[in-house]
Amino acid sequence: MSNTPVAVVTGGNKGIGLAIVRALCKQFSGDVYLTAREAGHGQAAVAELQKEGLKPLDINDLQSIRALRNFLKEKYGGLNVLVNNAGIAFKVADTTPFTTQAEVTLKTNFFGTRDVCTELLPLIKPNGRVVNVSSMVAVSALAKCNEDLQQKFRSDTITEEELVKLMTKFVEDTKNGVHEKEGWPNTAYGVSKIGVTVLSRIHARMLNEKRKADQILLNACCPGWVRTDMAGPNATKSPDEGAVTPVYLALLPPGAGEPHGQHVSEKKVRTW
Repeated sequence: MSNTPVAVVTGGNKGIGLAIVRALCKQFSGDVYLTAREAGHGQAAVAELQKEGLKPLDINDLQSIRALRNFLKEKYGGLNVLVNNAGIAFKVADTTPFTTQAEVTLKTNFFGTRDVCTELLPLIKPNGRVVNVSSMVAVSALAKCNEDLQQKFRSDTITEEELVKLMTKFVEDTKNGVHEKEGWPNTAYGVSKIGVTVLSRIHARMLNEKRKADQILLNACCPGWVRTDMAGPNATKSPDEGAVTPVYLALLPPGAGEPHGQHVSEKKVRTW
């Protein structure tokens, strides 16, 4: 088993994810793995970074999160840094029915991230760092929820089970054409990222309860408006600039007590 520290970045084949992998290859003293949904994309990303003299590793042959978990457990005995960056967004002009957009977006952005956390959080080593890439859209979407939903999403006692029920309800409400009447905003991406931030708050609380002595720090962050396939060419930041806050959180030094369980933007804790 290797004693080398290890970092994993999901959705690491392009955009912000690729920029996070690039920065970690330069700043993290250990092995850096990227995952991509399609093997070819992951291999292309690795080749691109190798041309820059960097040595990321690609784990696309591990089709399932469970296989990834087993691989990390066997080879490294755990995981030091996890960056959950994988995510999708439909374009504003997309004519796909909203109910389909809701289901597909929540499946990747919320449920996919949760699945990764379920399998990999138990593997995080002492002084480990977990970064869930959320969005500034989560904050604006939260403000557009009705009072009842806002209260639930801001609660310091909401459970993971309750959050899952709410995310599932959003998808069901869109299918029944009642999501606005039920107090939801008209953004599937925004709701999915509310889910990511609230999940982060829940998991941070859980780490405090069960593994306080291990000093693991887990946060959600907003990378900003970044020029990617998702946000388009008019965004204000380059991918490398978008990677700054996620990488800052991934590399918080040992012994740092905070931030933890926060929504962080431009390296600053934001009010949720």
